[in-house]
Amino acid sequence: MSVTKAEIEAALSRVTLPDGRNVLEHDLVRALTVEGSVVRFVIEAPNADVARQMGPLRDAAEQVVTELPGVTQATVALTAHGPAAKSATPPPNLKIGGHPKPQDGPTKPSGVQRILAIGSGKGGVGKSTVSTNLAVALARAGRKVGLLDADIYGPSVPRMMGINKKPASPDGKTIIPLHAHGVTLMSIGFMMEEGKAVVWRGPMLMGALQQMLGQVEWGELDVLIVDLPPGTGDVQLTLCTKSELTGAIVVSTPQDVALIDARKALDMFATLKTPVLGLIENMSMFVCPDCGSQHQIFGQGGVAAEAEALGVPLLGALPIDLETRLAGDGGTPVAAGDGPMAQAYAKMAKGLIDGGMA
Repeated sequence: MSVTKAEIEAALSRVTLPDGRNVLEHDLVRALTVEGSVVRFVIEAPNADVARQMGPLRDAAEQVVTELPGVTQATVALTAHGPAAKSATPPPNLKIGGHPKPQDGPTKPSGVQRILAIGSGKGGVGKSTVSTNLAVALARAGRKVGLLDADIYGPSVPRMMGINKKPASPDGKTIIPLHAHGVTLMSIGFMMEEGKAVVWRGPMLMGALQQMLGQVEWGELDVLIVDLPPGTGDVQLTLCTKSELTGAIVVSTPQDVALIDARKALDMFATLKTPVLGLIENMSMFVCPDCGSQHQIFGQGGVAAEAEALGVPLLGALPIDLETRLAGDGGTPVAAGDGPMAQAYAKMAKGLIDGGMA
């Protein structure tokens, strides 16, 4: 007989914080699901600083649920509702942006073996979520991974990776990247004041991308993932023509309006002679946490059909998932955990490694 949510909540009521109140009274438990004998839920801390201190609490919650009759496995993800406290460290004395410098043909940062661009024709399809989680999954698989957030106008990697520090620049030219979850990181978001809009024309964007590729000490990397902005603009053009790209991956939802713009991204990569290594269908379905039924909110099979028509692999189909959203907002990507979404990203990472793409 399957365990009930009431039984799980009764067990969790015994897991208390230093003030004597339990995790339910503090409203920390999210996304509780029961699938047969497997229980999954999220403990959501108020911010990333608190989350870092709640490992023992998560372990205790996992233990009391695992001990319940009818439970063979309990998986508890620890995340945070908001970012950690704002860093008082000022931005490095380094000017970012400006007209790009001339270069002789496409280049690649020293020590970087492969560069993968992850793009989409349309915003809001989860491209940055896929980029961050795929980077973490590859790192967990033993690869040396870098992640460059090239979405200049809307950088989200700092939040998703739980980093609010500023990179060092010892000489005003060289940029020392940051690290989180086994991944080497660089984002324009690290260089800008929080909440400050980037209001730049095309040449400034191109110059910033050139700097983040060429002035960052990336070190020895098996693969550098570049999270592109949506669309087919200056950043994409600069990356594809000025860098030695291994190839591109396009992310789309199954929805027709998303596929229309994804086809434009695919056409752009073809025009710029950048190989498309595969497609990823994000938000492919919603699985009800209460009854387990599947709902194709954005349609079904559109990305798979597009991949088949192009003769490229469908690298994965990812459901819309509350745990993924909570983990991204909290700064600990879901791929860093052990649940079904982490397994899905691990499977995609293995496919890229086995295919020689990462």
